[in-house]
Amino acid sequence: MANPTGSFIWYELMTSDPDGAAAFYGDVVGWTVSSGSAQAAGIDYRHITRSDGGSAGGMLTLNDEMRAGGARPCWLGYIHVADVDAAVAAIVADGGKVMMPKMTIEVGSFALVTDPEGVPFYVMTPIPPAGDPGATSDVFSPMEAQHVRWNELMANDPDAAIAFYQNHFGWGQEGEMPMGPLGSYRFIQCGGDGIGAVMARMPQAPMPFWTYYIGVDDIDRAIAAVSAGGGSVINGPDQIPGGEFALSGVDPQGATFGLVGPRHN
Repeated sequence: MANPTGSFIWYELMTSDPDGAAAFYGDVVGWTVSSGSAQAAGIDYRHITRSDGGSAGGMLTLNDEMRAGGARPCWLGYIHVADVDAAVAAIVADGGKVMMPKMTIEVGSFALVTDPEGVPFYVMTPIPPAGDPGATSDVFSPMEAQHVRWNELMANDPDAAIAFYQNHFGWGQEGEMPMGPLGSYRFIQCGGDGIGAVMARMPQAPMPFWTYYIGVDDIDRAIAAVSAGGGSVINGPDQIPGGEFALSGVDPQGATFGLVGPRHN
């Protein structure tokens, strides 16, 4: 794919209730979710689609075996690498772990790993569609609704976390915003473009983790839909540079997510 290595090229919701999650995010964000299709025996994987017809990511139903292994509802990001085997070996050598070894399917090869603090993410080497070798993923877009617009890492040791992701994915770190006792909110870049930030883990957060902020058309409408759909807002909405508002929340199945968008009233 033509996306730079180090890009977020896919997002995946692992959930215990795909129908409930589809209804929730449909109302909050405006997505639609395909009916279940078995990619392999016992696997229910669904496709999340934006209202413009583009892909927003995937939805994996947690089966009994996954739950027995400790999997819980959450959002995960896929980071583009040139070689999954090499990336996994380097991550393990640097203190990360493998949660799911490499798999190869028609869209590419991928593996689920963690950083040294135990934060999970996928590394993936995609296979472009036949006849379109220059295809790009647009699941991440910093300004558009129904795309993930921001990737935020809460880390126990932000300096070490930034060094880890810079080393393995070539990210930049330029600019920061003071956050008082929490230190600095430090912006990260891929290929020179802003993709998110790293900050110190808040005391109320049980562990370090990535939060993916999904764009919405109206933050107040989205908040009402979160509440009506059985989710909850855990932080915000707070105004961010540029005048929009961001919040973090938990969906009805327990997965943490973020929202970002304008306020119209």
